[in-house]
Formats: sequence, C-alpha cells, structure tokens
Amino acid sequence: MRDTLEILVERSSIYDMQTVGFSLTEMIAMLKNSCKLALKKMKHWMMPEKAKTSLATFPSSAEIVSEPLGVVLVISAWNYPFLLSLDPFIGAIAAGNAIVLKPSEISPATASLLAKLVANYMDSSCIKVVEGAVPETTALLEQKWDKIMYTGNGRIARIVMAAAAKHLTPVVLELGGKCPVIVDSGINLQVATRRIIAGKWGCNNGQACISPDYIITTKDYAVELVDSFKCELELFYGKNPLESKDLSRVVNSNHFARLLKLLDEDKVSSKIVYGGERDKSNLKIAPTILLDVPQDSLIMNEEIFGPLLPIITIDKVEDSFDLITSGAKPLAAYMFTNNKKLKEKFVEKVSAGGLVINDTTVHLAEPTLPFGGVGDSGMGAYHGKFSFDTFSHKKAVLYRSFAGDAPLRYPPYTDGKLGLLKALLGGSILGIIRALMGWSKA
Repeated sequence: MRDTLEILVERSSIYDMQTVGFSLTEMIAMLKNSCKLALKKMKHWMMPEKAKTSLATFPSSAEIVSEPLGVVLVISAWNYPFLLSLDPFIGAIAAGNAIVLKPSEISPATASLLAKLVANYMDSSCIKVVEGAVPETTALLEQKWDKIMYTGNGRIARIVMAAAAKHLTPVVLELGGKCPVIVDSGINLQVATRRIIAGKWGCNNGQACISPDYIITTKDYAVELVDSFKCELELFYGKNPLESKDLSRVVNSNHFARLLKLLDEDKVSSKIVYGGERDKSNLKIAPTILLDVPQDSLIMNEEIFGPLLPIITIDKVEDSFDLITSGAKPLAAYMFTNNKKLKEKFVEKVSAGGLVINDTTVHLAEPTLPFGGVGDSGMGAYHGKFSFDTFSHKKAVLYRSFAGDAPLRYPPYTDGKLGLLKALLGGSILGIIRALMGWSKA
C-alpha cells in the first residue's frame, strides 16, 4: 500500500506540470499533500491504541486494533473529479482495502484518464476503475461491498443507500445543500467580499458542494455589500466576465438549462442587481447577484450549484440563525463578523458539516479537520486520519491470563456472589468493600 501511495505522489507531480487552470492545480496539490500525509503518518495510524480496563475484567489489558474493511466502492462526482475520486481512494488504500472506483460519467475525459493511470501504475488485483454511466453504476450497486462512499446529490444518495441496505453495507455520503454566508457589519468588507468571491466563483464558478449558496445580511448593510461585490467582481473578471479565462464554464447543457430556469423565474429575474449575462454556446453564465429573492422561489429551495448568489436581508444579524436552522442542515456554513458573542452563537446554534468564520471553503484544505455532512448534507467524514478511520474497522481486543480466575462468576449464585458481581460491574471500590463485608444485597 505504501508503494501505491508513492506512485500517486509521483504521477500527480507529472500531471501538475501539464495542467492549466487554478482548480485542477489546486486539486493536484491537495492530492499530493494527502498522499504525503498518509505516507508520513500511516505507521502511527495503524498502531493499536491502548485502552483502559476496569475492575470487572481485572487483571487484564486492552487495545483497539485497526483492520481493513475489505473491498470498498467509491463513487465520485464530476465537479472536482481528481480530488473527489482520489482523496477517499488514498484513505482506503492506507487502511489496506481493495477498491473499485466509479468516476462520474459527466466528466468522461477524467474518468478515462483515471482508468488509464490506475491500470498502468497500480496493482490491478486490488484496485480497479469502472467507467460508464447509470447501467454500470446500477450493476456495481447490486454487488455486496464492505463499504460504499458516494459523493453527489441527495436523490442519487437515496438510491445508493437503498441498494447498500440490501446487503447491510455501511455508507459514507458526501452531499451538499444550501451553504449560507452570514455577513455582519463592522468588518473589513473588501476582504470579506474577496473571500466570498474566491469561495463562490473561484471554486469552479459555484459548482462545488461547499460553495456559498446564499448570503444573509441586514437591510442596512445590503447596499454597501452589493456595491463591494460589483467593484471586486469587475476587478477580478473584467467588464465582460464571459470573456474571462478565470471563470469556469457550466459543466454541460443540462446544468446550464437548470440554472437559467432558476434565474429566469418571474419572481427572481427582477431581483438581479449585478450580472445575469449568459453565453449558451460556451456554457457560461456571468457572476450574478440577486437581492431580496423570495423565500418560496426555486432558487431558494434547491442547491444552486452555479454562479448565482442571492442575498437575503433581515432586520438584525441574530435573525440569521433561525433562518438557517429552519431549513436542512448544510454541508458548510460561513460567517463574517468581529463580534465574539456572534461567533460563539454561530458555533452553538448552526448545525452543519463544517463552519468557517471570516472565510469560505478553506476548511476543505485542512487535513486535521473531518470533512463531511450532517443530516441532509451527508453522513460520515474523511480527510487525513479521518479517511483512514472511515475505511477501517476498530476491533476491540481484551487480553487476560489464566491467573485471577474468580469463582463468583460461576454457579451456584448466592446473594453474596451476586452482590459482589454487581459491585464489580459498577466499578465502585466502596461497593466492593461493602459486598465483601456482607453489607450489601444483590
């Protein structure tokens, strides 16, 4: 397994030099870091973890041993096809599993490249890539696996989970949701705006599971926030963003049509305060900001997954917490504030896969933090050691010798024996003394 991880580092170095574009370069860099971390820490991760024992099993010692689950299936998404395929792949390899990887058919060129690289450079007896679309995925889900990891949307996740349930197969689901951004007043607005832009349009033009989905701010601050967006977006992408080489296109015509349906709804199209331009031939939509979009609109009731950013206004910042918690739990939530009490309340009140204060999306790059959802945004987590743990079984092992065999375990059971057993299992020294002295009853 160490050799396989070293190959991943070597090959990713080559393809890093051949790529153009911030997103792919970023993906390769994160994968290399994941590989290097696993190589460095794998021996430590694999070591049995000592566990304390109680009076109930005295004398004894115990440990928790990590063992491979067996054969796992990883079904990845199209928006970051290298990262979302190979990052969980690294954890599964480090934990000692055999793996079948099913890349998304929506990114067929990457799927083909992954199949070629894996076949050429890895052990094909325990690591395979299956290309294809719905029929191939359906056939894979009919098989029995020791674990399935799926990255994508909730609709397909339900199909994956139903198929896994037939074999009692555990699943990890990395989904998404409507990731909110709360913007308080009294902040460095230029820095905040730039960080939101980087997380929204800089991350695949909004086509990311942790991309900011909508903003919540006060009525008094909204106009200033919009003006800041207009200034910074023009600075980054120019007066005609559709011609910018730094703006990703929409992945295909179906998703392009879906986004236009959200944008062109009657109650929404009039709320555009910036952007809205589109180029169907090149599948590009300019960064678009909408102000005071109705809560019952389509754009506020499904994950946007594109370059559209609604701003919802409220009377006071504290109202944002109830607004967020009234919906499904998102994969990520963000807040920009200098107010310590608001930060504490944000962490306390908002349940999400991950929270970031005064930035967006950067928690994804931190291997010491688990990455995963909660509720409708998914279950399970990975990254760093969390990936190793996700694809490992934690086996409990208790060691005893033949000494210290207590007759009270065996029949016939007297009141004295039962009283002492109860005290031992309760772990109370005083209770054991009372039982030995005959002062307690079973």
